[in-house]
Amino acid sequence: MASRIVVALAVLLALHEGLIAGMVLDGTVVGLLLVILGLLHAHLSVDAEDATGYLAVTIAVGAAAGMDVLSNIPAIGATLDAIIDPVSTVLYAGVVTILLKRTKARIGW
Repeated sequence: MASRIVVALAVLLALHEGLIAGMVLDGTVVGLLLVILGLLHAHLSVDAEDATGYLAVTIAVGAAAGMDVLSNIPAIGATLDAIIDPVSTVLYAGVVTILLKRTKARIGW
């Protein structure tokens, strides 16, 4: 349940950034919230020992966001790209959590 709430908040913030960036929340605050939500999401729902699927999706979304692939769609592409960029921030923050969880498991804490 907590994981669903975290995902819903991340989606709302991504939509905020893509549709009405800066109108309601400051960009710095939104960025910080996205990172915190990404850390929480990975901690709650990703198994660090079997994170291959999560990491593959993270790489794919990050590459698509970095290359602005969706900008090639007429009329709505730029807006879709603006929504995907914060999603990649959330996913990349989750990678840090996976790294920490795997390191902790290897050390034996």
